[in-house]
Amino acid sequence: MSQELEHVQCLIIGSGPAGYTAAIYAARADLKPVLYTGMLAGGQLTQTTDVENFPGYPNGIMGPEMMEDFRKQAERFGTDIRFGYVSSVDFSSLPHKVVVDETVTILADTVIISTGASAKWLGLESEQKYNGFGVSACAVCDGFFFRGQDVAIVGAGDTAAEEATYLAKLCRKVYMLVRRDEFRASKAMATRVMNTPNIEIIYNTETKEIVGDGQNVTGVRVHNNKTNEESILDVTGFFVAIGHHPNTDIFRGVIDMDETGYIITKPGSTETNVEGVFCCGDAQDNIYRQAITAAGTGCMAALDAERYLAAKEAAAMEA
Repeated sequence: MSQELEHVQCLIIGSGPAGYTAAIYAARADLKPVLYTGMLAGGQLTQTTDVENFPGYPNGIMGPEMMEDFRKQAERFGTDIRFGYVSSVDFSSLPHKVVVDETVTILADTVIISTGASAKWLGLESEQKYNGFGVSACAVCDGFFFRGQDVAIVGAGDTAAEEATYLAKLCRKVYMLVRRDEFRASKAMATRVMNTPNIEIIYNTETKEIVGDGQNVTGVRVHNNKTNEESILDVTGFFVAIGHHPNTDIFRGVIDMDETGYIITKPGSTETNVEGVFCCGDAQDNIYRQAITAAGTGCMAALDAERYLAAKEAAAMEA
């Protein structure tokens, strides 16, 4: 199959706060960026309802509306935004080769990866039904909406323990559902959870169904895998903290990653181990995972790409 060939200065893979911010800065630097949105244009925030912790929105904003604002701002400065997904990459030589939708080959002087990460879910139908209406995968993002209420969180690792203690500061009661009879979290984090009076740890417990009234969560049906007993916990919020999966599989074996697939960037920059390839947002951040931090690294990636190209141009002129 013959493929179209196109040469660009700056290719951005993925949208969301990181990708769109990178696009804004790259466009203002006259890099004429081309951005491919991926299958979920706007990233995880398009599946979020109220966003109240992003600076500049004093009354909060709906996630999809916020990402539409980001998109419009990137387009205003000349970003070429296209719907499509990257099907393969070849970073073995310059310019880098990126194949989109298996039909178009982009030759890119610089590549900014902003493919994000996806929350791992339990796989329950009711979980998706109430996602954004009482079900969340981010306590820091959504815990505020459950002030003074009873909530449940599922997970046993450091992230779950950290989010449970965060929720405990806001909520009246936090039920922590642990599938086994022990934590996977570090001893320090487990101790912190066990010493928090309004966290009740329920071991050997699995979630069977999120219960609701058709609009919002009203409880969670749980199953004890030791006694086979089932019960319903009366909660208005249900948080899933079983980890995230970075959307970086396509770069595996090409770019250095950690054991879970997060792309490794050089300290203090967004540079990867591949010349001219930069990474920003949740694809390289397994700690903060916030829209504001993703946007910040998006800015960094565009500046890094601009400086890289400027240095290449200066070197060529001196040669």
